Amino acid sequence: MKISNTPHPPSKLRRRFIKGLITLPATVLLSTMVFAAPPTAEVNTTGLAVTDDTVKVGILHSITGTMAISETGSVQAEKLAIEQINAMGGILGRQIEYTQEDGASDWPTFAEKSKKLLVKDKVAAVFGCWTSASRKAVLPIFEQYNGMLYYPTFYEGLEQSPNVIYTGQEATQQIIAGIDWVVKNKGAKKFFLLGSDYIWPRTSNKIARKHIEKLGLKVVGEEYYPLGHTQFNSVINKIKLKKPDVIYAIVVGGSNVAFYKQLKAAGIDMTKEKPLVLTISVTEDEILGIGGENIVGAYAAMKYFQSLTNDNNEAFVKAFKKRWGDDIVIGDVTQAAYLGPWLWKAAVEKAGSFDIDKIRKASPGLELTTAPEGYVRIHPNHHLWSKTRIGHARSDGQYDIVFETDELIEPDPFPKGYQ
Repeated sequence: MKISNTPHPPSKLRRRFIKGLITLPATVLLSTMVFAAPPTAEVNTTGLAVTDDTVKVGILHSITGTMAISETGSVQAEKLAIEQINAMGGILGRQIEYTQEDGASDWPTFAEKSKKLLVKDKVAAVFGCWTSASRKAVLPIFEQYNGMLYYPTFYEGLEQSPNVIYTGQEATQQIIAGIDWVVKNKGAKKFFLLGSDYIWPRTSNKIARKHIEKLGLKVVGEEYYPLGHTQFNSVINKIKLKKPDVIYAIVVGGSNVAFYKQLKAAGIDMTKEKPLVLTISVTEDEILGIGGENIVGAYAAMKYFQSLTNDNNEAFVKAFKKRWGDDIVIGDVTQAAYLGPWLWKAAVEKAGSFDIDKIRKASPGLELTTAPEGYVRIHPNHHLWSKTRIGHARSDGQYDIVFETDELIEPDPFPKGYQ
């Protein structure tokens, strides 16, 4: 695991300025800031949907089907970021307009909609996808038509594309770091791996198994179930018989509601940690559907939790709730989705162009000091340097952060010995 020394965080005065800027009304911002829009012919040489006044982007997530429980927050975050950027004057003097498409929790639909956004709508960027299956479905289309996708979900790694900026974590930053924590701090020796049946959980558990065995420890069970599956009593009985120290859970979407309710109904009290539950897929968004009382005591390995204490996150949570309602919650992928439009804005302004090739060249090394998670930087491999944090689920649906790495972890999507 590679660790980076981060630059000094922004000063307290600068943080206060940023916090105030994010929450200022659009009318105030626009009345105090003047932007010169460069000619369209100079900033759009490839026929994208850019005019003298506007630039069009795409939002592509599941707002229906089993994944809607997870992806709705990403849509909200991306829209909030776009609205805030527009309130600050837009990008290169142009207001952002978005076209939203529904992937409908169906991978062929994601592919179809991505092609529409790139070929027909000619969007300058797309913010979207959640599952690795949806990302894999659209990837050939983005590479064929040279689009740029900002992908927000923690994932298994083993991928690097010139047409994707990965704003979530890859395996070394989440899977390996999380297992190391539970072994060191909880003395875990036996693991039961459980996941939904598609590429991300299977590949993630393959990496988890290799790391567990590399540590001289044991995997006592491994099971997968289709997306949308709701009957987990059989596997829960297997878990009881195997007596693992850790249930390593990568169940996604609406299946989480059934799994955690049935786990509790079967008499497994997660607050007693016998076994301990460690998930890399349940954010605050999923807990909203599960119910905090059904998952209290579980642990999650993520880079962001809503309860994170810093000035950036305080301003972000306040703005998010003001826009989407006081009862809304914010999870890891929602926060990573929020980063997408801001990182795209920074790349466009550095490049002085909306052209994809120029944005690609400008992206490595870009820093975002205003990220709710703290500070992030784009690596040449198109992933982000970020911290790993461990959250402990509370009954109110939030997490107490019980651990975080001291420094940013360098992204390594192709870790040696785990492929």
